[in-house]
Amino acid sequence: MHVVRFFPIGNADTCLIELTNGRRALFDFADMRDPDDDDDLRCDLEQELRDCLGDDKEIDVVAFTHLDTDHCARAKEVFHLEHAAKYQGGSRIKIKTMWVPATAILETGVKGQARTLRAEARHRFKEGKGIRVFGRPEKLDQFLIDNDLDPAKRRNLISDAGTLCPEFNLEHDGVEFFVHSPFAETCGDKVEYRNGSALFMQATFQVDDRTTKMILSADVPHEVIDDIVRITQYHKNNERLEWDINNVPHHSSYLSLSDEKGEEKTIPVDRLKWLYETQGQAGGRLISTSCPIPSEDTVQPPHRQAANYYKQVAKDLGGEWIVSMEHPSKSKPKPIVIEIGGDGSKVRKVAGGTSALISNAAPRAGA
Repeated sequence: MHVVRFFPIGNADTCLIELTNGRRALFDFADMRDPDDDDDLRCDLEQELRDCLGDDKEIDVVAFTHLDTDHCARAKEVFHLEHAAKYQGGSRIKIKTMWVPATAILETGVKGQARTLRAEARHRFKEGKGIRVFGRPEKLDQFLIDNDLDPAKRRNLISDAGTLCPEFNLEHDGVEFFVHSPFAETCGDKVEYRNGSALFMQATFQVDDRTTKMILSADVPHEVIDDIVRITQYHKNNERLEWDINNVPHHSSYLSLSDEKGEEKTIPVDRLKWLYETQGQAGGRLISTSCPIPSEDTVQPPHRQAANYYKQVAKDLGGEWIVSMEHPSKSKPKPIVIEIGGDGSKVRKVAGGTSALISNAAPRAGA
């Protein structure tokens, strides 16, 4: 059985994947809770992660989908970083392989956590180990040349869209990760904004003869997702956008569906409508890693109109719509723990909860 955990950290992302064989992949790390505020309901993410790891102090892959604060807060305080001694020793958690988009290496003018993680990514890339960079290889050539490195000797560390990540495979790990973004059109002649060139992947889990597919979409806007769908359809890779679990983008922002918020419900652009309504499998689960959905209009996400669309999709699929800061309740949010086995996926019952919190395994498509 594989386990996927989404942590209640407000409008922020952290997803831990624990595989049957003991290997782990962490997507983003944003420890957002204010320890001096007793009313802050966001979890103590560092402690939650350490509880999951137990005595293990290394994670096989840590992916930073992009370097915004809500995807990397306190990372430099928690992880062992190779580029500077001040980030080493003690009980820091080691990263065997770091996954980052090319912008995490190339962007300039960054500060704080982003600057520290950029330094780590650059160090590993120059050293030629412990990193995978996602983007067009030629996009990184000048950086390597400027550092007296032969670009040809770093090609093995770069993955472009339309490929599988070599760190995991179905045969040995029971999972594979297919890269959708960043792709050529989001990696042009200049460094693009972070959200547009963030990591967007499909994870395919296999247990016995059953596959379960999950979309991890970071903060990608609808224009980029539209391009992902267009390119995927062009290459006749539609199965690479099928999903049983969908971590909806950007904390349920309407801008990840359309330019128009809508009065009561956001209507997505056509290709995103296809992604959610056609590619979603029977019993599909949509996860919003966000604050509770407001009842009124707000400037910042989550937006109630976008949430209303996702809820409708879940209903039509006979599945579930789950908000991280509302699970199992707004007053006591706990991690969303999804177990993936030979019967599909199910949400683990929360300790102290009721039987109503148990979700049935997702049925096979067409069942």
